[in-house]
Amino acid sequence: MNKTIITLVAAVLMFNCSTAQKVVEVQAIYKSDVRTSMVKALEWQETHPIFAISPTDWTAGAYYVGVARAHKATKDMIYMAALKNQGYWNNWQTYKRLHHADDVAISYSYIYIDKYAGRRNFVDLEPTKKFLDAHLYGDDEWKAGTDKSNMGKTILWWWCDALFMAPPVLNLYAKHTKQPKYLEEMHKYYMQTYNQLYDKEEQLFARDMRFVWKGNDNDTKEPNGKKVFWSRGNGWVFAGLALILDDMPADYENRPFYENLYKEMAEKILKIQPEDGLWRTSLLCPESYDHGEVSGSGFHTFALAWGINNGLLDKKHTPAVKKAWSALKACQHEDGRVGWVQNIGAFPEPASADSWQNFGTGAFLMAGSEVLSFGQ
Repeated sequence: MNKTIITLVAAVLMFNCSTAQKVVEVQAIYKSDVRTSMVKALEWQETHPIFAISPTDWTAGAYYVGVARAHKATKDMIYMAALKNQGYWNNWQTYKRLHHADDVAISYSYIYIDKYAGRRNFVDLEPTKKFLDAHLYGDDEWKAGTDKSNMGKTILWWWCDALFMAPPVLNLYAKHTKQPKYLEEMHKYYMQTYNQLYDKEEQLFARDMRFVWKGNDNDTKEPNGKKVFWSRGNGWVFAGLALILDDMPADYENRPFYENLYKEMAEKILKIQPEDGLWRTSLLCPESYDHGEVSGSGFHTFALAWGINNGLLDKKHTPAVKKAWSALKACQHEDGRVGWVQNIGAFPEPASADSWQNFGTGAFLMAGSEVLSFGQ
């Protein structure tokens, strides 16, 4: 029996991608199939725009990170066209909260376009620079530690999602403009978040200080008594790490910290991957909502595949990534829409076949962009 046939019949999994169990075969990955799925996802999302607040908000930012990574992997101009169009109509603006990491996520796509579009003076990066300078060097109540809420808003990036939103932008901007000061500032604020939210025992990030385990009865707990770790929240961090490492200088003195953190998270994410391939919204209490969720799983799949492709993760983990991609594809509707995406939130909640968001499509595109390297 040849290798292709062996791969095709390697596994048949029970995947709960509907209210009833559905059988999904983990098949060989063909590059043409991955490309087709990605383009269908893009085309559907472009014709069904959705934003939490604005076309420059974090949801669009995360989506267009996925579009940028899809273009980087495929060089298909359909992605660059989408990137250029949104940047032009946005007039290259960020969103308005200069102290909030979410509102600069859109700039990852702008910097990417400026780097790869091949059109001099097409992109205006001045709004991005204005945001980053205000964000890093301006005063605000979070930096001052005057916000006394129970969410721990005493550092700039007080929620783990922020580690996807701003650090990859700062890192890429530093590289693109040859200004390492932005990388140094990124590292300073990244360490604050790491020290406040990273659980070294569990190798996962709490979403914010409400979920930091203190060992008493007042802690937020899952029904099974485990700590609360949100899949998409950790997906934000894990995928963000891969983005950061992809652009970080190989000789940067703090690079070993990011590589070690990546490896720790990868070890945990692989260890807790459910048999059907997709991670649940609650990583340590999967029975709370016993169905796969696409946004967190898409980010995990991207980061794991990136690690294999770049030598930070052993190739023996390739089957786990292929299994995750097969399950992600099973959540895509025939028209291209990507379902089973938990809606906007800050902790584990359920999803459904019909729940979708643009950032879920972005995660799907990011996963596909790296899984392409596994294809035949």
